[in-house]
Amino acid sequence: MYNNFKRVVHLMVPKRIIFKVEPYLRKVFSITKKGHNHCCTICNFKAKQWILLPNQDLLCPNCGSISRDRRLYLIVKKEFFTPSCNVLDFSPSRSLFRQFKREKNIQYTASDLSGNFIADAKYDITSISKESNSFDLILCYHILEHIVDDEKGMSELYRVLKPNGTLLIQTPFKEGKIYEDYTLTSETDRLKHFGQEDHVRIYSVAGLKERLQNVGFKIEILQFQKEVYFGFSDNETILKATK
Repeated sequence: MYNNFKRVVHLMVPKRIIFKVEPYLRKVFSITKKGHNHCCTICNFKAKQWILLPNQDLLCPNCGSISRDRRLYLIVKKEFFTPSCNVLDFSPSRSLFRQFKREKNIQYTASDLSGNFIADAKYDITSISKESNSFDLILCYHILEHIVDDEKGMSELYRVLKPNGTLLIQTPFKEGKIYEDYTLTSETDRLKHFGQEDHVRIYSVAGLKERLQNVGFKIEILQFQKEVYFGFSDNETILKATK
């Protein structure tokens, strides 16, 4: 029911209106989902069940967060919430954007070049219009698989990160080596080879680690397991890159 309702709303309602009214619609919808079996780390909503999405991810009925949003928020909250922490977040989910904006313990800037996400700025990740050493923490989730010149993007992330700063980065991963083929330019080919129409590669963990190291980052690979109560997915990998 949820997925059908969402499809109809997106067909009939302009995106800018959806962004404004979505929190209120979710509040109404979530009334029927209240319970004690699960808890969202972002909005603290107690749910009797998550909403199961077609890709098998678990959606919070109250704020719309998915599994990786909830884990990322918990990591940032535990490790980086200080009043002096200057955060740059690329194309965040709406649930994360709204919650981070409420937080008084960080200085938060969201950037999105596509216009598909709520954001404060439109930085091109391959040419970020900020001074060097500007941010203590950068969040780059499911971005680099869209970027043709990803190594230039990584160099820019390194440049604008402060010394001893942290970049948390995640993409879809595969076993083996990075798979990319720049002759594949049609949406049909990219969907077939990379899993999504606007992706230009699939990283391996080792391949992404190597490219990040090549521009100067020190890398720690974080592995996480399933947690039913918070709706965390199994075998989730995050790369923690420090300058």
